[in-house]
Amino acid sequence: MNPAALVLSDAATILAKVTTWPITEAMLRADVEAGAPTNADGTLHLVHYAAWLVRRMAREAERDG
Repeated sequence: MNPAALVLSDAATILAKVTTWPITEAMLRADVEAGAPTNADGTLHLVHYAAWLVRRMAREAERDG
């Protein structure tokens, strides 16, 4: 598997194994629909996705004060 080009199901499997949260393909698909970056072929680059998550969490924290 290439962490720079993962199909969502593979990305979910990897993320679920390295976190304490139950990550699902549906969760990743919702993030993509919410603006998470994907490669031109629809695959996920884990580093770009992680950066997007950090930015989103920072915006939410700033908003919630």
